[in-house]
Amino acid sequence: MSQRQPPRSTSALGKGGHVTESAPTLKRAHAGKGAADWLRAAILGGQLRPGTKLSEQSLGETLGVSRNTLREAFAVLGAERIVTRIPNRGVFVAQPSRADVQEMYRIRCILEPAALLQERTPAAGATIEPELAAAVQQGLAARERHDVPGMAAANQQFHALVVALAGSSRLDTLMAHVQSEMRLVFHAMAADPAFHAPFSSQNAEILALWRHGQRAQAAANLSNYLAAAQEQVLAAMPHESGRFS
Repeated sequence: MSQRQPPRSTSALGKGGHVTESAPTLKRAHAGKGAADWLRAAILGGQLRPGTKLSEQSLGETLGVSRNTLREAFAVLGAERIVTRIPNRGVFVAQPSRADVQEMYRIRCILEPAALLQERTPAAGATIEPELAAAVQQGLAARERHDVPGMAAANQQFHALVVALAGSSRLDTLMAHVQSEMRLVFHAMAADPAFHAPFSSQNAEILALWRHGQRAQAAANLSNYLAAAQEQVLAAMPHESGRFS
């Protein structure tokens, strides 16, 4: 899904979802989609942190849209579990719970190993395999540079491409939604190289096994890797009381 990147003015986003500088006015015919794209990019890019309350007035003025249009955007992002509406309190950037994390990893543990177990198709060999190799190399290079965001981005790309081996646009969409929600969780671990670095080499090992036809072993390695990652994420999560303020 293509996403409009938030303008540079998002660096001035204030507390409570207030924006202190203006963004370009969105075209009226596509205002709802444009507002959703802008907010999605700001949230997933870390400018709007999990738990932040989104001010309808401030965002509406910044984007040049009505409250109704902004609420349409909130509905889209709510369906993607990126924002959540709390009755009588407002709309907040989603802050996934421990149960949410467990569900996300359950989905991934079904999708990703199953995709690796499939017979390699000509399309996978011609297009997806080179992209998987590129994602692995990008992750390893980022690890050498101690580039934590680079490692995280390469890892996200690798896992999306693993699911793409299934050849299903619906599964690709599901994985994209899960990864968007996962990025909200990873914001809390963004500066921790100890979390991201091991996955770069593990991705390389999984790709090598898959390339040599050892699909079952590649799937088993990935299942174990995801289980370990879930435990690390859960251990790093803060206490959940007062998640939205």
